[in-house]
Amino acid sequence: MSGRPALERLDGLAGTAIDRAVGRHHRRRLARCGHLAQLDPPRDGSLHAAGGTPPREGSRLEVLVDGAQALPRIAEALEAARSRIHIAGWHITPQFGLRRDVLARRLRDVLAELAERVEVRVLLWAGSPLPLFDPDRAAVREVRAELERASRVRCALDARERPMHCHHEKLVIVDDQVAFVGGIDLTSLAGDRYDSSDHPFQGRRGWHDAASRLEGPAVADVAEHFALRWRETTGERLDRSPPPPPAGEHAVQVVRTVPGKIYETLPDGDFSILESYTRALRSARELVYLESQFLWSPQISGILAAKLRDPPSDRFRVVVLLPARPNNGADDTRGKLAELVRADDGGGRFLAATIASRTGGLAGPLYVHAKVGIVDDRWLTLGSANLNEHSLFNDTEMNVVSCDPELAVMTRLRLWSEHLELAPEQVAGDPARVVDELWRPVAEEQLHRQREGRAPTHRLRALPGVSRRSRALLGPLNGLLVDG
Repeated sequence: MSGRPALERLDGLAGTAIDRAVGRHHRRRLARCGHLAQLDPPRDGSLHAAGGTPPREGSRLEVLVDGAQALPRIAEALEAARSRIHIAGWHITPQFGLRRDVLARRLRDVLAELAERVEVRVLLWAGSPLPLFDPDRAAVREVRAELERASRVRCALDARERPMHCHHEKLVIVDDQVAFVGGIDLTSLAGDRYDSSDHPFQGRRGWHDAASRLEGPAVADVAEHFALRWRETTGERLDRSPPPPPAGEHAVQVVRTVPGKIYETLPDGDFSILESYTRALRSARELVYLESQFLWSPQISGILAAKLRDPPSDRFRVVVLLPARPNNGADDTRGKLAELVRADDGGGRFLAATIASRTGGLAGPLYVHAKVGIVDDRWLTLGSANLNEHSLFNDTEMNVVSCDPELAVMTRLRLWSEHLELAPEQVAGDPARVVDELWRPVAEEQLHRQREGRAPTHRLRALPGVSRRSRALLGPLNGLLVDG
């Protein structure tokens, strides 16, 4: 063992050792707070998290793909408010536009006008305590001042976070009857969230994201979570509305990450997003499809690697869609992808890809910010949680989960139609065939064109740098220093 291969082997061994240390640390953390079953749930066949709130029958879940679909729907719901509006976010830009037509107005002005007739509360992460990354405390205080200036809007800043972590969920709740839960922040910080699903080249970074619109009993769980955080941050106890009546045929489970010891009324926290992903991925027989901003988690990659080493069926495939250049953690993700490539060992079951904005031969950056998981076309989740230790253990997050096969299939076909630039009926059928005959050839050919300096002919591209030589150490090291 000498030279570069020796260094790569040592790099991988060190990364594995750190992963195991982080795993033991989280196991001790969750054991102390009585949540070990959310880290290692019983293999009882259930796809729903046993911790947290139960699935709510009679709910309606609508998946909204990309800002051009989701943001006007949020604007529509806000404008129809009759009693109160509650917004929780990682960050808000007061000048942000939910619409981009003749009705377009600044979010700050929309909320100020609404606050003249309904209660409007906005709950934001207070920002980084040190000006090491955006947004910092001073910038968020400026946002609060702008939202409250000459208006009845109430804005509170939640600084009860674990060190180096944040409040990351993105929620809009109207009259406790309609809720939006997803990955779309109402901000232009780091990129404009308003982008259409055809992602045309615009000369700036595009944005791929997803959100959900909820009606029915599940909305009460979203509203209760907001009320808990608002009470802990401001001391104000909000009146509890009656649970909304049935509004659809979906059973929807609201799952969260809330670290222990940050809220007095939830001292042990809640890790039901972690439990939900663990249950679903362990159950996978034929397909795992993931969209995420990051893929660092040893818990998630470990389950996927075990499946790839010992495939549960000949048609088993894993497809992950990630940003080409995440705003941090690029090497962390590459290390995890390298682990999955090694586990696949040439089996052709694993594909990591990204997408770009494109108009003809012009292509530009497109940021994958969506947080979507689909397993075997029978389990669907989306929300604010990325596949890293931040989202599974340390930030506050919220996702929704459905085990409705029709909704899972419809969502997958919409996303695959968008990314493969084909009609939904052209990406239907056996998922393994679609991955082998459409996803992989297109993605690999476009990566080849990029490396040769030729213009792209498609939006999809295989992720470069996914190889045995990827930096397997950096993901675990980040987990040890930051995510622990």
